[in-house]
Amino acid sequence: MNKNKAVILGSNYFIALSILRSLGPFGIPCVAMDHKKKDSYAFLSKYVTEAIITPHYQTSPQAFLTYLIEYAKHQTEKPVLFPCADNYVEFIDANLNELKQYYLIPQTEKGLYTQVMNKDTLADLSIKHGMRIPESYRSSEPDLLNKTKKNIGYPCIVKPVDSPAFTKAFRVKSFVVNHGSELLTALKKAKDAKLDVIVQRIIPGFDDHMYTYDAYLNQQSEVTHWVTCNKFRQYPINFGASSFTIQKYVPELHTLGAPFFKAIGYKGFAEIEFKKDAVTGDYYLIEINVRTTTLNSMLAKAGVNFPYVQYCEMIGDPIPPSAVTSNTNIAFWFEYEDLLAIRAYLKTKQLTLKQILPTFKRPLVPAVFDLHDLKPFLGMLGMLGGRFVRKIQRSIS
Repeated sequence: MNKNKAVILGSNYFIALSILRSLGPFGIPCVAMDHKKKDSYAFLSKYVTEAIITPHYQTSPQAFLTYLIEYAKHQTEKPVLFPCADNYVEFIDANLNELKQYYLIPQTEKGLYTQVMNKDTLADLSIKHGMRIPESYRSSEPDLLNKTKKNIGYPCIVKPVDSPAFTKAFRVKSFVVNHGSELLTALKKAKDAKLDVIVQRIIPGFDDHMYTYDAYLNQQSEVTHWVTCNKFRQYPINFGASSFTIQKYVPELHTLGAPFFKAIGYKGFAEIEFKKDAVTGDYYLIEINVRTTTLNSMLAKAGVNFPYVQYCEMIGDPIPPSAVTSNTNIAFWFEYEDLLAIRAYLKTKQLTLKQILPTFKRPLVPAVFDLHDLKPFLGMLGMLGGRFVRKIQRSIS
C-alpha cells in the first residue's frame, strides 16, 4: 500500500471523480475533501478511502488552511495535493509556501499559477514569449469602442481577467457582443460586479476548431508527458467547456506549447486551449488550465494517466516520459451537458443529427457513468432530479 495519500480538493464535479478513478486502481489512498456533502457525488466513488467535509476555502480561508495543515501533520508521509477547480488553485497559490511544508505540490514559484490563470498576465506572458493570442484590449483602454470596431470587429467577446470570479457572478465564461451598445452593457455588468475584463477578437472557426495540449512538466520545466485533443462540442455552445472531445495527434501543438512552458518555468500539469484559425490555419492560445481537467479519464485510456504521472513524480518514483503520437479515436463524453449542447446546436441549426450521430461511432469514455464505479452516476442523477423537481415547484408556486 502506498503511504502517500492523494488529497483531492473539490468533490462536487467529475474532475475529482476522474482523479479518483485514475489513482484508486493503483491502491493509492484517496482522500476526497469538499466544503459540503450535498451534490458532491464524487464522494460516492468506491475509490474514496476518506470523505471529509472541510471549512469553506473562500468564506473561511484561514480555517481551511489550518485544517489542511493539521490533517497533513497527522500523516506518516506528505500527501500529494490535487485541486479540482480554479478556486482551489488560487487558494493553493496564495498559500503555497505554507502548504509545501506539508504537501507534495509540483509548482515551486508562488504566484505563477495565478499569472497563468489570469487572462491579463497570461496575455503579457504570451506576447513576451512569442505565443500567438487573439487581438485584445483591456477594458481600461482609451477610446475602446472605436478601437474595438476598427481593429477587432463584431461579434467579439468580453472575457474575464479572473475566470473563477466571473463564472461565479454570471454563470458563463464570457459575453458575446454584436455591436457597440451590447459592448457597453457588458462592460457595465462587469464594472458593477467589480470585475476586470478584456475585449477580444473571435478567431474564425466552428467549435471543432478548438484543440487542447495536455502536458506534464517535471521539476526542470521539461515536458515529460503530453497528449493533444480536438473538441467536437462544448457547453454552453461556442464558448463553453468540453462536452465531447476526441484524442487527436497534432504535433504542432507540442512544438508551440513545450517551449512556452519551459520559458515561464512552469512545473506540473497544464492544459493549453488553442483555437485554429479557419482562414489562416494558425493556432491561437485561448487559455490555460493549471489543474487536471475534465479529460482525465479519456487521456488515461488514450495512454497518459496525468494524475498518476503527477503522483509518481511527487513521491520520487517518476514514470518514464511518453506521449500519444497517433490517433486513438477515443472520445471524452460528458453525458448530461452534451445532451444540452446537442439540443442547442440543433435549435440554432449549427449542427444536424446527420453530423452529430456519427461522432458516437468510436470508443467513448463517459465523464460520470462507469459500470465498475456506479454510485457517482446514480448520485448525479439524484442531483439532477432534485434540480428538476425544484424548478417545477418554483414554476407552480
